[in-house]
Amino acid sequence: MDTRRIILFVIFSFSIMMLWDAWQRKDTPQVAPSSQVATAAGVADNSTPAEIAKDSFTLARGQRVQVETDLFQAEIDSNGADLRQLTLRKHRANAGDGQYELLSDAEKPMLYVAQTGLKGDNLPTHRTVFSTAQTSYQMAEGADTLEVKFSAPVENGVAVDKIYTFHRNNYAVDVRYEIKNDSAANITPSVYYQIIHDNQSNQGSAMMPTFTGGAYYNEADKFKKVNFDDMAKQDLAVKSKDGWIGLVQHYFVGAWIPKAGLERKFYTAQLTDHYYSIGTMSPLGTVAAGASLTVPAQLYVGPQTQKDLEATAPGLEYVVDYGILTIIAKPLFWLLSQLYELVKNWGVAIILLTVIIKAAFFKLSASSYKSMAQMRELAPRLQAMKEKFGDDKQKMQQAMMEMYRTEKINPMGGCLPILVQIPVFIALYWVLLGSVELRHAPFFGWITDLSAIDPWYILPLLMGATMIIQTYLNPAPTDPIQAKVMKIMPVVFSIFFFFFPAGLVLYWLVNNILSIWQQWYINKSIHAEALTKKSK
Repeated sequence: MDTRRIILFVIFSFSIMMLWDAWQRKDTPQVAPSSQVATAAGVADNSTPAEIAKDSFTLARGQRVQVETDLFQAEIDSNGADLRQLTLRKHRANAGDGQYELLSDAEKPMLYVAQTGLKGDNLPTHRTVFSTAQTSYQMAEGADTLEVKFSAPVENGVAVDKIYTFHRNNYAVDVRYEIKNDSAANITPSVYYQIIHDNQSNQGSAMMPTFTGGAYYNEADKFKKVNFDDMAKQDLAVKSKDGWIGLVQHYFVGAWIPKAGLERKFYTAQLTDHYYSIGTMSPLGTVAAGASLTVPAQLYVGPQTQKDLEATAPGLEYVVDYGILTIIAKPLFWLLSQLYELVKNWGVAIILLTVIIKAAFFKLSASSYKSMAQMRELAPRLQAMKEKFGDDKQKMQQAMMEMYRTEKINPMGGCLPILVQIPVFIALYWVLLGSVELRHAPFFGWITDLSAIDPWYILPLLMGATMIIQTYLNPAPTDPIQAKVMKIMPVVFSIFFFFFPAGLVLYWLVNNILSIWQQWYINKSIHAEALTKKSK
């Protein structure tokens, strides 16, 4: 196997690994441990509040209450006091115009709402109509919190208030129930929290596969994803002592975090052909006659910013999913973040990170380039052998092996160093693809969003040019078919990079420029050594 075939093999292997990793992240079913999964009937018998029958789902619309904070513009519906619409004021819409709408009940096609309710003893559910003192609330200048209180109709002497507390500069919203039992009997309520989402919006693309679907976390099972196809096949029912449930999409997440210490059951259900719910329900024990109970929870609705996720709940940071290469990707993101703190420009931070990674693999790369440079020097002799032996491949192979032994060259020497670096390249690919910090982050000039494609395609074209230069620095293939393939490869890769985010293309471009310099320097050194040998 000559060096050119090795390079083609490595490129093919790298592509397969990326596609395999993407498939696992996006499409592999996530199944809970069998010891914790209830039967489908256990969910369908009304043990959870999700509507199972496809024709039973309705989302009534009542009076809307407007809420404005430093981070949110939100609407809470009187039906269930549900959070029905939420816009993130510090994040732009995908098209770049206006602010990003994370939650919506518009159903065009996006449906994404956060619901809560109580079960048992005629307590208010997400269908109950609540009342509130105002139709709009705004966080006061200088205030750190904003409280929005809803009250359910009193039933059988039991009063229930649902209270949202928004915090300045915090995407985690406190949501608590205050239950006051003024009846003559004890009550045994349960509380549930659920998110409803469609299976059509925010689905990513073939070139940039991203996951949109349910997720849950607990200490026993760690982080699990549940895609919509899995929800359609079987209802999830996982008993747990801790953890949270959420709805994950590219860059953003909504997650319910119940009160610590509550037993809970995570569940999913298909509501219609396109709408699904994921939730958690917990028994609250007995509230004696004349007693009161406060039930706190948190709702995180915002960007997948690592520091915010880590500060909100254990395991929430895993929604930034780097797959099996998390152990490599997390340190890379940490280093990238530290570089950003120094230079205050994510594009410059990517360049510096590329230089650091290149320096870390300098010796490995040098070994690979040295092997290719040696093969380059042998190219004329290989061509002469090809002409001498013609179609006799066996004699050609024997002559090549003999030449490699004589010259002390390992034709596989260029392969291993590249293979070692592939996991790092894939991990960095997911870091740059999944980091919300790069969303709408400018670099300079025409690059105003490192998470979007280069609008003028300058970076992909430069990337293609560097690949052409690398092709000329590599040993020329003796096989004419291989030679044609290697000439086409830069064009093919450039076309792929037309659809990649500018941040990713920037990384590869800088990496190629550094590789060209290193390869040129080694080629020059090996060529000088070859000339010295010939002159002796």
